[in-house]
Amino acid sequence: MRLVLLCGVMLIGGQAWADTCTLVVEFDTGRMLKREGDCERRSNPASTFKVPLSVMGYDAGILTGEDEPAWPYKPEYKTWNEDWKKTTTPRSWLRDSVLWYSLVLTGELGNAHFKRYVDAFDYGNRDVSGDKGKNNGLTRSWLSASSLQISPVEQIDFLKKLLKRELPVSRKAQDTTLAIMPAFPLPDGWTAYGKTGTGFQPTRNGAFDRNRQFGWFVGWTQKGERKFLFARLIRDERKESGGAGFRARDGLLAELPLLMQP
Repeated sequence: MRLVLLCGVMLIGGQAWADTCTLVVEFDTGRMLKREGDCERRSNPASTFKVPLSVMGYDAGILTGEDEPAWPYKPEYKTWNEDWKKTTTPRSWLRDSVLWYSLVLTGELGNAHFKRYVDAFDYGNRDVSGDKGKNNGLTRSWLSASSLQISPVEQIDFLKKLLKRELPVSRKAQDTTLAIMPAFPLPDGWTAYGKTGTGFQPTRNGAFDRNRQFGWFVGWTQKGERKFLFARLIRDERKESGGAGFRARDGLLAELPLLMQP
């Protein structure tokens, strides 16, 4: 595996990002090109958790195809995002990062199966208890300031197992999840496949700070048989415009062509 890691404070376009970590790993060899700073520090996975959730859903038989089931939006889901108020499929769930679809899926899984999958995947700290004292792990554990935490290094480890079809689930569940990952064309015949995630950093009292986001972009690039795994995590120093996950994605997509040069 080839690894490019840029950690520290990054200033781009007037935006201050602290503890920015970028990992780019050559899939076949594991060769590390560069590592700086601390990429072992964990954060909530936020919407990047939709990737393991997809694997769980397909393995459990709740999700049945790339576009099935198509679940209609219901008013009781009370979403804040108008774009999510429509019928959603597994493919559009990942593409549009639809939270209510995740919650319907975890509800179908139930607490016992949900925890069993997270343990089996050895995913981050494996803590799906949820917000302290609230017993809401099935709906909150992977979101801002809650219990489930994962580092960029661990994100790469999970993606490597998924791409190698080494997760302890059916091969079909892994194949179908890979097939519905959002795709982003890059120069020279490369394509990036990845998932964003955005949340708010925790305060000292366990709440979350709406002025300080964190943002993920995790996935892989591919050209023929060559693959590079990647994970970027940014933590804002102050209030910034736009979702941190989108900023992480757009910044890394701009850098990847240079990083992948021989």
